[in-house]
Amino acid sequence: MQCLARPQSNYGVGISVNPEFRHGIEGWNVFGNGAMREGRSKEGNMFIVAYNRSKPSDSISQKVQFQKRKLYSFSAWVQISEGIEAVDVVFKTTHGEWIHGGSVIAKHGCWSLLKGGTVAHLSGPVEIFFECNNTKVEIWIDNVSFQPFTMQQWRFQQDKSIEKVRKSKVRFQVTYANGTSLGGAAVSIKQTKSGFPFGCGMNHYILTSNAYQKWFASRFKFTTFTNEMKWYSTEKVKGQENYTVADAMLSFAKKNGIAVRGHNILWDNPKMQPQWVKNLSPSELRIAATKRMDSVVRRYSGQLIAWDVMNENLHFSFYEDKLGKNASSEYYLRAYQLEPKTTMFLNEYNTIEYSKDIRASAVNYVKKIKEILSYPGMKGMLTGIGVQGHFGPGQPNLVYMRSALDILGSTGLPIWLTEVDVQKGPNQARYFESILREGYSHPAVKGIIIFAGPEVAGFNTTTLADRDFKNTPSGDVVDKLIAEWKTRALKVTADSSGLAEVSLFHGDYNLSVKNPVTNLLTRLSFKVKEDKLQETIHVHVTD
Repeated sequence: MQCLARPQSNYGVGISVNPEFRHGIEGWNVFGNGAMREGRSKEGNMFIVAYNRSKPSDSISQKVQFQKRKLYSFSAWVQISEGIEAVDVVFKTTHGEWIHGGSVIAKHGCWSLLKGGTVAHLSGPVEIFFECNNTKVEIWIDNVSFQPFTMQQWRFQQDKSIEKVRKSKVRFQVTYANGTSLGGAAVSIKQTKSGFPFGCGMNHYILTSNAYQKWFASRFKFTTFTNEMKWYSTEKVKGQENYTVADAMLSFAKKNGIAVRGHNILWDNPKMQPQWVKNLSPSELRIAATKRMDSVVRRYSGQLIAWDVMNENLHFSFYEDKLGKNASSEYYLRAYQLEPKTTMFLNEYNTIEYSKDIRASAVNYVKKIKEILSYPGMKGMLTGIGVQGHFGPGQPNLVYMRSALDILGSTGLPIWLTEVDVQKGPNQARYFESILREGYSHPAVKGIIIFAGPEVAGFNTTTLADRDFKNTPSGDVVDKLIAEWKTRALKVTADSSGLAEVSLFHGDYNLSVKNPVTNLLTRLSFKVKEDKLQETIHVHVTD
């Protein structure tokens, strides 16, 4: 989201020809109508200009060769001749398909980085071009990077990032009570709790199934109720509130140490209102919505870790249409006033999973969240970015997903993947794993909730267990990742100076140190935090 006076060099030029335009317009063509020319800054930097545009897609282009199943990462620095406009990169295949690969809000007077990409489903030539709906502006492009990766190379990057952002080095200094170093001490380390929230959606079936309860509580410490806190569930008839099911589910969660995200206070989709709400007058709706907010937020005050305040606020505008353009901001402010210590989320779909849905693109999401936060009274509100992650059955575009997370992460706000699932298909489990790994490896992602579960509870999009609670392939993926993203029990021996060093996943740990002379054990608990790259734990053993 940076806007710089000068474009920076990208990560590598990759497979595009003349990507920095040091040879003028060589290797580039006009796409559609219009024209192109060389541009040059006062400092002598060369770039390319698309002008005389009559259609949004009129721009510059270049053909590159795709190889099936490779991932292609794209970036370019973009500026426009006046104002502020969204500029997209598009990949046109030989079959005429236009694949939207990413977007950026470009401005006149500075350069913005457009990031995105795609996954090749076929081998063959692909034409890169740009789109801007305002045909009056010129599109300026510089420093293009288009790089191919194999899935193995992409996975290597994920693993490298996980090692960096989800783990920290911990040094243990073992001494006697008088400060003398104790060499040769046996140090045993066991993780008791993960520091990364990896949870699962939960529905009302859990109240009547002991097997479902056992299955859930043995795996997850974070959840979101799929429907039970929503307005249409708690007030089906006007004035008759019923929180019985949600209360019982929250009670189960508390007894099992499971933290709950609140989902949701209001939903902007007109179809998802309680039936009696849909035809209220504006004044009636304002009274009803305010009563709903006050009721549900006050009822669960201090018991939830987050609230999805206005659900799917980029796709829909039920409340804005009825109550004015500031309706969403007003309800965020009210939620903040009622619950100032709880993180308030905007929760949206297609931001990371579907590049063609421009309404929910990462740049439009950032624009919306900034609009909400600029409303008077919002200072100090704990704010989160919720991206649902409902993926189709085909190969997920991990490159686009990463670029979207990069853009969202530029806000500095915590990102949660809030409703991850994958539609059924022959590679469902494999794609499910790749999506979860991509989310977990991104430094701006602070939590993941999957909307999946056992067959008996009606989870039929991504099913984790059959009716006998035996794992499906997707269930195997979840169990594998839970185990993989947790430090296994470790035993290390302190050196002659009483020092031992290990790399540990963030979270809570129990430690025991055995005196090699007396065999007496010294035990303590400690926490490995995300914000510490390395820390030293001092252990004073019993003589």
